[in-house]
Amino acid sequence: MEEKEKKQKQNKNKKQKHQHPNGQTTKQTSSNSDFSFKPSSEVKGLRFGGQFIVKSFTIRRARPLELLKVLSFPPISKNNKPKEKLIPFPSTTAFLPTNFTILAHHAWHTLTLGLGTKKSKVLLFVFETEAMRSSVDRVWPAEIPLGEVNKKLIRGLGGCEMARFKFRKGCITFYVYAVRKEGNFGFSCAEDLRTILQSVVDLKDFLDHTAMLAMPNQRSINYSHQVAMAH
Repeated sequence: MEEKEKKQKQNKNKKQKHQHPNGQTTKQTSSNSDFSFKPSSEVKGLRFGGQFIVKSFTIRRARPLELLKVLSFPPISKNNKPKEKLIPFPSTTAFLPTNFTILAHHAWHTLTLGLGTKKSKVLLFVFETEAMRSSVDRVWPAEIPLGEVNKKLIRGLGGCEMARFKFRKGCITFYVYAVRKEGNFGFSCAEDLRTILQSVVDLKDFLDHTAMLAMPNQRSINYSHQVAMAH
């Protein structure tokens, strides 16, 4: 009997490991327990491999409409009136590569004769409430080097739990973190999280992220936070 119980526990553990949210797919169910939360001190952060120079590249906080462009998500309008557009995902904060990072990746790849990575990173933090996002946004910097993300953004959120999702989309790797207060159960913004995850899954691979520079207000690396756009 004991051996039989051990085998059942082992099989159960294998299934749980297989469903850990670091993969490329999302499970479509209505249960909030689908997401595997860990303390912010234990959740996996960004990975750089041997590309240490990439840690000095910077990312900046995205405006809400920029997030929609990156996700290829259509704007939402109220009562079909274009002038009354609503901003979806009010509990979500996103960070996109700066112009410096886009150009630096391209230059580094050229200087190393193709050995330097061309992969950039996009981060999305989905908080359990809009109020939690607002309070964190007041503390987090508008721009930060990739090498400081793990320490200042992820580990810096003491008293929080996170579920991490990672998606490789050509030259851009998406990191999505669901954030809630430690000890809380479920996730009140689970539907928003699933919508964002599914949007990322459905995205086509980004073949060349230097195309982001083609946006009308993103022609110079001396960008302005008020007018900077990315796609």
